[in-house]
Amino acid sequence: MAERAAQFAEQDWRQELPILTSRLVALREPAAEDLGSIVNLLAISDASRFGIDEPMTEDSVDAFIAKVRQERTAGVSLTYAVILVATGALVGLVHVRQLDPTFEAAEWDMTLMPSVRGTGVFLDAARMVGSFIFNSLSTHRLEARVLVQNGRANGALRKLGAVQEGILRRAVRRGSDYVDQVLWSVLKDDWSDHGASSSSRVH
Repeated sequence: MAERAAQFAEQDWRQELPILTSRLVALREPAAEDLGSIVNLLAISDASRFGIDEPMTEDSVDAFIAKVRQERTAGVSLTYAVILVATGALVGLVHVRQLDPTFEAAEWDMTLMPSVRGTGVFLDAARMVGSFIFNSLSTHRLEARVLVQNGRANGALRKLGAVQEGILRRAVRRGSDYVDQVLWSVLKDDWSDHGASSSSRVH
């Protein structure tokens, strides 16, 4: 684990986001060739919008891909595309953004295609991203906000060792309604006991 942390530390993620791989998935920065796949992913009714307020079109997703690179260069956020190792298909996105200027506190969000939910892809991707964030960015706290009714995602965060801190009442709009979210957190001190043993490799 110490050797992997040293590998991470050598990377300057602002210049280039390292590729992380496991048995199930590879994580890399979204690229122009992912345009169609990301449109399909974010068009799913329960998908996170990742800040895209306008209709989900190729133009809006193209602007999102450009923004991902700009914000990574500025050091305020990073975004990984989740790629199935077996097929090469893009099946999800993971976004991490700073909550303070030093990135000591951050928020992460992930959305996956329905076909890979419950297959271990979420846990694999989350373990690699969490280990990268805690080891490379001096982050000590990661927060997640999940819809109350999303039992699968709430259960997966619990498996990662996240702690439920409260309910955010009517915190996000879904269609014409405002719905509640669960606020979760995981601390760097806790991470060594939860999920950090992922067999991730950095390229």
